[in-house]
Amino acid sequence: LFRYQRPFHFRPVQPPSFMDAGPHEPVKHVWFRAVDRIPQDSEALQRSLLAYVSDYHLLDTTLLPHSLSWVTNDIRMASIDHAMWFHAPVRVDDWLLYSLDSPSASGARGFTRGSIFTRDGKLVASTAQEGLIRVTPLGRK
Repeated sequence: LFRYQRPFHFRPVQPPSFMDAGPHEPVKHVWFRAVDRIPQDSEALQRSLLAYVSDYHLLDTTLLPHSLSWVTNDIRMASIDHAMWFHAPVRVDDWLLYSLDSPSASGARGFTRGSIFTRDGKLVASTAQEGLIRVTPLGRK
C-alpha cells in the first residue's frame, strides 16, 4: 500500500501514530502538493487535480474520535456525496494546507468538511463529504 508511487506528496502537520488508535479530536491538517509540475495555463486542469486530491483524508478524519484506523481495523468506507467549492485560482504543484474537521460521525455515517489554503493563508477551496463507514470483524469479509 505505501510502496506505490502516488501523484501527490502529503505531509501531515501532526504525524499519525499508528500504535495509538485514540480517541482523538476529529481534526486533521495536511500539507500536500502534486509530485510533478502542472501546466500553469490550465486552470481547468488545476481544479480537476484539486478535486481529485480533495478526496484524500476526508473520511479518515471521521474515525479519529472512535479509536478506529484503517491501518489496524478492517474498515469499509464509501463516499455517499462529495461537494467542492472553488474560491480562487490555485496551483496544485505548490504546497497547500488541507484543514479538516468532522462534526458528526454516528450510525455508520461520517461527515467531514475541509478548507484548502495556500502557503500565505488564502482560502482557495472548500469541501464537504458524507460517507458510509462499516467496521468488519477481522477475518470476516
